[in-house]
Amino acid sequence: MSKVVILGNGILGKELCTQTGWDYISRNKDGFDALNPNFHPLITHEHGAIFYPKYDTIVNCIANTDSYSKDLKSHLDVNYKFVVSLVDFCKKWKIKLVHISTEFVYANNINLPKETDLPLPDNTWYAKTKLLADHYISCICDDYLICRELHKNNNFSPKYVWDVKTSGDKVKNITPIIVELINKKATGIFNVGTGIKTLHQLHPEGELTSAPDFVPKDTSMNINKLKKFLNEYN
Repeated sequence: MSKVVILGNGILGKELCTQTGWDYISRNKDGFDALNPNFHPLITHEHGAIFYPKYDTIVNCIANTDSYSKDLKSHLDVNYKFVVSLVDFCKKWKIKLVHISTEFVYANNINLPKETDLPLPDNTWYAKTKLLADHYISCICDDYLICRELHKNNNFSPKYVWDVKTSGDKVKNITPIIVELINKKATGIFNVGTGIKTLHQLHPEGELTSAPDFVPKDTSMNINKLKKFLNEYN
């Protein structure tokens, strides 16, 4: 059985902890800072000299998710530079990296993009830096799982709901899929979702409204690889 730790305690990190009981490391609890990462909490030592990793799998939920912010430095520091440091750490200690990416890397793709399609992100630093990290992990990391997904809070209930399509879902429904992929030793890139829907379907009581021009109107993905893997494993 893998020893798993979650980095970050946001919407997805909290739900992963709730559903699995896995350990987590966060800024608030442990002072873990993605801008100046100290990976010491992930390492143990015996007799003061021999060091071992405490975990064999790290789930990275740390990200700047301010999707439409124009602050390039913040997105680059958290979504890319931190991931580079994390990959180096995982390679050194032979730890599997599970990285949470986003379906926004496909914002300009059409025809339900697959994992093997070239992602065409929208013109935001969020999507671009997340894709940059995906590429770095896939090129450099020895053992990894990238989950491209979108999750909303379980109490997602805005007054106005944008008329956009997604493969995402409330976090309580996305989390078990990620957990199953981890437990079943999936590797590589997976589009993770629960089928195509509109955000209005997640909150039908909200008033449907057109999304602003800068918001992608359809980030839904092809999830056949996900379905095939889980069906074959079972």
